[in-house]
Amino acid sequence: MARNLVEALTGAFEDKKRWRAYKTRTRALPQEHRSAVEAVERYLLRSGDAPVDGGRAATMFEDLADLFEQAAADGTPVRDVVGEDPVEFVEAFVATYSDGGWIARERGRLRRAIDRAAGGPVAGEVRDA
Repeated sequence: MARNLVEALTGAFEDKKRWRAYKTRTRALPQEHRSAVEAVERYLLRSGDAPVDGGRAATMFEDLADLFEQAAADGTPVRDVVGEDPVEFVEAFVATYSDGGWIARERGRLRRAIDRAAGGPVAGEVRDA
């Protein structure tokens, strides 16, 4: 009972353990790869693109560490991992972990409102024949 209350107030203990393990792994990366991971992490946390669900976010960050650990082990330069546009890389990476969040709902709402205003078929709605 008390643990459930504490977890409700502070978050799941397991997610915190996973976060600390992720941070330990990324600190062990070579400087170039560590700096890239820190930049991606900062972007995700500040942009709001990271999943809100603690378990899903932990998995995403663990996979990010896996990716850069493997790249470092293979001697793959950071630019070969992220490509020419790091924002494009991050958006593609996070898309596999996201349920779309609030922005997906707002985009859908905007599309439906414009469809209604234009008098055409409304995306995602079935009309009676």
